[in-house]
Amino acid sequence: MSFPLYAPAEEHDMLRETVRALADEKIAPQAAEADETGEFPWDVYKALVAADLHAVHVPEQYGGAGADALAAVIVIEEVARACASSSLIPAVNKLGTVPLLLSASEDLKARYLAPVARGEAMFSYALSEPEAGSDAASMKTRAVLDGDHYVLNGTKMWITNAGVSEYYTVMAVTDPSAGARGISAFVVEKSDQGVSFGPKERKLGIKASPTRQVILDDVRIPADRMIGDPGTGFKTALATLDHTRVTIAAQALGIAQGALDFAVGYVKERKQFGKPVADFQGVQFMLADMAMKLEAARQLTYHAAAKSELAMHGQPQKDLTFLSSAAKCAASDAAMEITTDAVQLLGGYGYTRDFPVERMMRDAKITQIYEGTNQIQRMVMARQLLK
Repeated sequence: MSFPLYAPAEEHDMLRETVRALADEKIAPQAAEADETGEFPWDVYKALVAADLHAVHVPEQYGGAGADALAAVIVIEEVARACASSSLIPAVNKLGTVPLLLSASEDLKARYLAPVARGEAMFSYALSEPEAGSDAASMKTRAVLDGDHYVLNGTKMWITNAGVSEYYTVMAVTDPSAGARGISAFVVEKSDQGVSFGPKERKLGIKASPTRQVILDDVRIPADRMIGDPGTGFKTALATLDHTRVTIAAQALGIAQGALDFAVGYVKERKQFGKPVADFQGVQFMLADMAMKLEAARQLTYHAAAKSELAMHGQPQKDLTFLSSAAKCAASDAAMEITTDAVQLLGGYGYTRDFPVERMMRDAKITQIYEGTNQIQRMVMARQLLK
């Protein structure tokens, strides 16, 4: 009997080659400088837009590439292999827009997805607050109906690409008496009166992607900018993360692959005791473990991406929540271990900024924290098992 190979399609392999070539030519050369300066890499953004790789997930009817979830994973993975900060361009564009794809009116989708697809605007996601991180349902940001407008007040924290994105999916409480069922989702524009941003956070890694507070001070927006029905915002937020945890897994894979590739090249060249370091069995075992962890995480991530794609097209996947949490958790834990080992394999050089592995180790850390800490992922997985 013929059995279809459990593998990405030929189109996915071709896409990977395209993105890798772009990343090697345009992204990798500026990654160290972007990390040093902490400036958003606009040249990379322009290169991604020119190649239509900045938001591949946007459906064709809104002018996007209409790529599937696995294609989006491959784009993020290959950009992250060169520069983790830059990989947040396609990743956060997906994070910000998935709530619209899942829940928004046709009018809202057309109005806001088309400029993203054209590369005229980026889209960030504003859920967390200073006192509402892992416990996002305890948010304080309020949206009060006033005629045919809502007035928003509150502060959102840890918002990736804040200040450079034009659009923000903002979760706010519309009915304080209803708990999580009293939260609604809105599109807020950077140009809306009363929107401002806190200073850039001074971070361990992903320094070229700004992380800032989004401050909403009597921001008055038309009521038709609500995403979905009143009170469905938190449900939309959780459903969004089922899809976008897979993209964080992809980012982790890319960071880890970049570190492994560099370490392999280094140990083949570096000589000690009269022979290449790669000849020592202790080093070989480290490399084998790194590659094994990476490939296991990759297969889990691709499997989760396939489930995400089916779910996005109206075929409910009862194990998507488990698999997306497992992929994000496994890939980010693997990335932290692999990048740490890569630093070790370079010895003293690994600890210097003359080589990219110390940056990759710093960048890997956030993948264990954002879009739900790995402790939260383990809670999510356990709940799915015990349901």
